[in-house]
Amino acid sequence: MRAARLHEYTHDMSNGLAIDEIDRPTVENSSDVVVEIDGAGWCQTDNHIIEGQWADYVPQPLPMTLGHENAGTVVEVGEEVNLVSEGDQVICHPVQTCGICRACRQGETMYCENDSFNGLTTDGGFADEMLTSERSVIPLPEGVDPADIAPHADAGITAYHAAKKAVDELNPGDTAVVIGVGGLGHIGLQCLDAMCAADIVALDIKESARELATECGADVTLDPSSVDVAEEIDALTDGHGAEQVLDFVGADETTALGPDIAAQGGEHHVIGYGGHVHEPSQAFVAGEFTFRGTLVGQYSELQELVALVDRGEVELHTSRYDLTEINTVAERLENREIDGRAVITP
Repeated sequence: MRAARLHEYTHDMSNGLAIDEIDRPTVENSSDVVVEIDGAGWCQTDNHIIEGQWADYVPQPLPMTLGHENAGTVVEVGEEVNLVSEGDQVICHPVQTCGICRACRQGETMYCENDSFNGLTTDGGFADEMLTSERSVIPLPEGVDPADIAPHADAGITAYHAAKKAVDELNPGDTAVVIGVGGLGHIGLQCLDAMCAADIVALDIKESARELATECGADVTLDPSSVDVAEEIDALTDGHGAEQVLDFVGADETTALGPDIAAQGGEHHVIGYGGHVHEPSQAFVAGEFTFRGTLVGQYSELQELVALVDRGEVELHTSRYDLTEINTVAERLENREIDGRAVITP
């Protein structure tokens, strides 16, 4: 079968992955599930993996097939699998968990002590087929196209996970700021709009992204390259500030906004990454201000997100590409030329 494989780390996205012919995966354990990939979302994390940014954090045996946002059709199952059968359409949580460590017992999917992560530590879904497990697949509602929903396997639950934490602290009339309305941000914005009655302010330097933000439920959009964001938020909130800031960019200049625009006791959720947090400790003390990280989301949260999608509360804005266009997608994303989410369709 065909697979887009990373052989060595590089900053040259035009040649980051090679299309190789490899053996198709087969069931080895009783809980295994083999999925024929109908759609696999391309993520900024894929660019970071190609650059080697994750090499110091997780083991990465190369060559490796990338792709961690996967959905498709079940083609083979282990003898003890009961949740799905051949022919079922599923979305795949990117992490395969052991089910028996303390974190798994508590439902903390991302904290499993014995996990494997498709496209990060083991072969992923930029291929014709992918091996996963029964604990990681969620059957799709009838009528949902796997290629349309695939990016929710990471982008969706990451955005939902952050929005869910933020919503717990938001009351009607409060203000939430969404920084970056791209592949993750446009999902997170819709989740906020569906789950709370806060006023939503969206920031993005691209006019097309601001237009998308309005379609997704933003009450106000701002171009941070042409206005003083702190002054604008101050005016919009009568000097109070934003209770929650969701940063889908994670650059130095966006994390720096947090203490300037947050209300007392406010939180800045770091969802996108690549930059740094450079703030004096007094900024945390004076306003009881908090930076919070976001690491994908739980299996149960992917179930909840699929329910929101099925109800029409969250829609993905996607563009589709053939597997042979894999490096073109990487280049376009690196140059901020993709609105919404790119989906590879093997």
